[in-house]
Amino acid sequence: MHKKPPIEIGIVLYPNAQMAAVLGLTDLFVLAQQLAARHGNENMARVRVSHWQLKDAEHPPVRVYDSLPAKSGSPEVLILPPSLEEPISSQCAQPYLNWLLARHQAGVTLASVCAGAFLLAETGLLAGRTITTHWLYAEKFMGRFPDVSLDVDQLIIDSDDILTAGGAMAWTDLGLRLVDRYLGAAVMIDTAQMLLVDPPGRQQRYYSAFAPRLSHGDDAILVIQHWLEETGAKDISLANMAQRANMEERTFLRRFRKATGMTTTDYTQRLKVGRAREMLQTTAAPIDTVAWDVGYSDTGAFRKVFTRIVGLTPSDYRRRFNAG
Repeated sequence: MHKKPPIEIGIVLYPNAQMAAVLGLTDLFVLAQQLAARHGNENMARVRVSHWQLKDAEHPPVRVYDSLPAKSGSPEVLILPPSLEEPISSQCAQPYLNWLLARHQAGVTLASVCAGAFLLAETGLLAGRTITTHWLYAEKFMGRFPDVSLDVDQLIIDSDDILTAGGAMAWTDLGLRLVDRYLGAAVMIDTAQMLLVDPPGRQQRYYSAFAPRLSHGDDAILVIQHWLEETGAKDISLANMAQRANMEERTFLRRFRKATGMTTTDYTQRLKVGRAREMLQTTAAPIDTVAWDVGYSDTGAFRKVFTRIVGLTPSDYRRRFNAG
C-alpha cells in the first residue's frame, strides 16, 4: 500500500490543443508509473493523470479523464500543451485565467509546451520572467507580451513553480523532467530508454533555423537584409552596408539593431551559420570547405562561432542531423 498520496498531473484541453501531445504525455506518465512500480519502493508516490476541459464559460474547467478516478485531491501540476493552430487569442484565453491564477496561488505548478506559453502568459504570471516557446513564435510572442523575456535557445526552462518547453515535440522533455521531479532520476532514465528518447538536456537551438525579423517597418534596413540574404553575407563591411542604406555608419548601426534586435555582426554570423547547417545536413563536404563556402577563411573561427550559436560543434551537428 502506498504511503504517499498520488501526484496528480493535469493536462488542460484548451481550444485546438494538440491531442497527440495530450495522449503522448498521458502514456508517458502511465509508463513511468509502471516502471516505478518495478523499483519496489513502497514509499514512492503514484502518478495520477487527469485531463481538464471547459464545459462553459461560466464555470472553471473540470476533469474529463482521470487515471485514478476513485481518488480525491487536486493537481500538483497543470500542463498547457502545444497547438498546431495559431496561438490562442486573448479573448479565447479569458475563461481560463482566473482558474489558472487561483491554482497557481494554491501552490500548483504551471507548465506550457510550445504555443501553450501564450495561454500561460495571458495570466500575467510570466511578467519579468525568462521563458521559452517555439522559436518560430518568438516575434509574435514578444509583440503580445513585451514584459516577458524569451530565451528560445533553451528547450526547457524550469523555474520550479513555472516550467516552459520549446517546440511542439518538447512535451517529451517536459514529461521526463516531471518524472525526474516526482519519481526520481532512475525512473526518468528508464522511461526515456523505454521510449527511445533523449533524457532532458537537449537545447532548442540544435533545431532552430535563423528566422530574422522582417516585419519591423524600416524599409531601408529591409533592403540590406534582403541583400545580405542574396549574397550570403560574404565580403561585407559596415561601410558597405551603411553606404547601401544611404546612412552614416552610427545611424545605420542604431537603426539596424532597433529593427532586427541584433548587431550587424551577430546577424551576419547567424546568417552564415544557417547556410553552414544546410551544407552539413545535406552534403559530405569537409568542414574546411563548408567554412570557406559560407565566408570564413579561418576554420577555427568558424568552429567557435558555429558552436556558440548552435550549441554543437560542426562535426557533432553533422553526425546528428546529416540526411545520409
